[in-house]
Amino acid sequence: MGLFDGVKAALGIKAEADATRAADPEDLFGMSTAYVTMYADLDFESVGEAALCFSGVDSTDFSDTVDEVADLLHAGEEETGTSFAFHSDSHGYEWVVLEDDDEEDLVTSIHFAADTFVERGYGSRLLAAVFGFERPDGDRAYWIYSFRRGAYYPFAPRNGDRDGQLEFKLESVLDGELDVESDKEYWYALWPDRAGGHPWE
Repeated sequence: MGLFDGVKAALGIKAEADATRAADPEDLFGMSTAYVTMYADLDFESVGEAALCFSGVDSTDFSDTVDEVADLLHAGEEETGTSFAFHSDSHGYEWVVLEDDDEEDLVTSIHFAADTFVERGYGSRLLAAVFGFERPDGDRAYWIYSFRRGAYYPFAPRNGDRDGQLEFKLESVLDGELDVESDKEYWYALWPDRAGGHPWE
């Protein structure tokens, strides 16, 4: 199953039809305390990366918006050391991937990027923000924020399948701290394009 086989429905076309409200980048700040809880309660540390996924528009104004996001992140890179890179996947979706060992910087940078899209009138093009975690034993888990649904949900890949027990554990521990999607129909997997990779790779 490719990365966006389900995402088109979960974060794109279907979620747009079932959107609960407009994209609100302020929700992303909830991840700041979630990083602490993930480590203290579940022994998950940040992988040092997070990513913002969006769908592009073939227009000069949208290209200018992406350039503005890049300029903003570049200014932040000089101040905080948060590096970033843009890339397109094989499905035609765009990613901005951020790398920093400081979780607060990751959250702030993703918020700045998302907020810029919203301010420029492209909030509807935002699909998801993805935050990665890893245990010392190598287990990985992700919190995915759906801009179309205005909620987070957990994704725990394990050997080509999903660890449902871990996902429910993540929900039980973080629900209340994060606005967790109550309709599990929208807990779509974001499989990486390569084995062992992150969803944004």
